[in-house]
Amino acid sequence: MELALITVKQVVVLFILIFAGFVCVKTKAVKMEGKKAFSDLLLYLIVPAMVINSYMMEFNIDILHNLLKAFELSILLLLIGLFITLALTAKHKSPDLPIMRFACIFSNAAYMGFPLIQALFGSEGLLYASAFVTVYNILLWTAGYGIVSKKVRAKEVLRTIFTNPVLISVVAGLLIYLCQIPVPDIIKQPVSLVGNMNTPLSMFITGMIIAGSDVKGLVYNKNIWYIILVRQLVIPAVCFGVFSLFHVTGMAAQVVLLLEACPSAAITSVFAVQFGYDENLAAGAVVITTFFSILTLPVCAMLLTA
Repeated sequence: MELALITVKQVVVLFILIFAGFVCVKTKAVKMEGKKAFSDLLLYLIVPAMVINSYMMEFNIDILHNLLKAFELSILLLLIGLFITLALTAKHKSPDLPIMRFACIFSNAAYMGFPLIQALFGSEGLLYASAFVTVYNILLWTAGYGIVSKKVRAKEVLRTIFTNPVLISVVAGLLIYLCQIPVPDIIKQPVSLVGNMNTPLSMFITGMIIAGSDVKGLVYNKNIWYIILVRQLVIPAVCFGVFSLFHVTGMAAQVVLLLEACPSAAITSVFAVQFGYDENLAAGAVVITTFFSILTLPVCAMLLTA
């Protein structure tokens, strides 16, 4: 119950930050054109800095075991989400089915998940979150990219994976942690300060996305409600059921479950534009599931500690 209360408080804090982004766009204090620049800053600098900073700790064999466990559990949950989505949408007829599937399979682990994990579990939690995001990015740029593009170019996928800044930062962080490479304070401090920008900026960008969407019109889109059902109810419920059935517990399990229970990935909108799907549907999936997460994430946290 304590974790659920902390989650409620943290989600409210996140939505206040989201509201700040929303207000800044609506009052024209910040232009929508700045969204891409902010997103690039987050992807290429802030999140990598946060990930590397989470690995700057004293070596602990128990943490290493939990990190490996986080990788294994992440693979399991992401594959569960993939197979559930494909099974439930097998008979669905829509030209936008690929982007719907993508919105169901991939959660907003980086934008919404990392700030929440950082607040609830601290640096150790971020360590396990980085394991989830590593597996997540590999699946996203293979199966996910194949679903929305309807083709997979091996060279392009491999290039994207090996040049992904988050994955590079995970490798760098693992080297620092496993080899216990000493990092001087003059480097550690700015890395920590930059990494701490993740929460406010990621939520600010989410607010900008909401400000640029027709939320009222999106509510009447049946496909969005279908995405909500699969992404925020069915997939988390099955994942919780599997963990409960096999008595999987511990911080690593809690972290990956919360990340898998997050709303639809923000990159859904980017792929909709890139491959010619309904942009309003994609944006709506991100926006509406984010709104619903203020209810679903605390429930997930409560179930974790039940």
